[in-house]
Amino acid sequence: MVTMRFLDDSLEAVEGRSPVTAPEGAVARPDRRTLEAHLARRRYGRFTLTEAVRPSWQLEVVPQAGYRFDTYTDARTGTRLPAIIAAVSSEHLFETFLALLEPLGDVCDVVLETSHDAPAGDAPRRETTREGIERLVLESLLWDFEDLLLNDGCTGIAIMHADQPIEVQLDEHKLLVVYAADRGPFERILADRGLVRNDRLRFISQGEHLHTSHTRFARLFDEMAGHLGAE
Repeated sequence: MVTMRFLDDSLEAVEGRSPVTAPEGAVARPDRRTLEAHLARRRYGRFTLTEAVRPSWQLEVVPQAGYRFDTYTDARTGTRLPAIIAAVSSEHLFETFLALLEPLGDVCDVVLETSHDAPAGDAPRRETTREGIERLVLESLLWDFEDLLLNDGCTGIAIMHADQPIEVQLDEHKLLVVYAADRGPFERILADRGLVRNDRLRFISQGEHLHTSHTRFARLFDEMAGHLGAE
């Protein structure tokens, strides 16, 4: 899988590469006009992407709504934790995210992360955390920064139960990820919103894809971290 990030409404890749002639047997990169048209496309059937991410122009993975069961395994301890991964069309994504927070209780912990300062292809993220925030206060703040959370391909957020190993993420790919021993309450929320379980579903993060962002989102991230009181 290859991930490229584009910043400042520019089609120049972060790593500074331009479209080149591919070696024999490789798939050539598109010219600038083709790439611009691809980046402008948001709708695939009944599924609409946010501005944050695009599939590769070869469409290795065609975006679609749905969810699947998965399992997270801690590499250090070997502990396995049931998970749900969901893709939701952009017009329903934010409200679905907020609905998934309801089973977390009245007080939550938050991790806000960004890759704005990381070179393309590098894994490190800058994280800020806030422990013990009232969920209703948090939801009000999330509404204030809806644009950042939905449309910035460098920003992700995780909300955790204060006392139990339960977590809900809205990640950089704008996928919803839930980690919980009891997936039932979360699955019901997704099903109530018309999402269908498909354990063969592939997500945009599983193929070559593009992250898009803007320097204004880097400023908004700092502003949100400040309002959150994160450290």
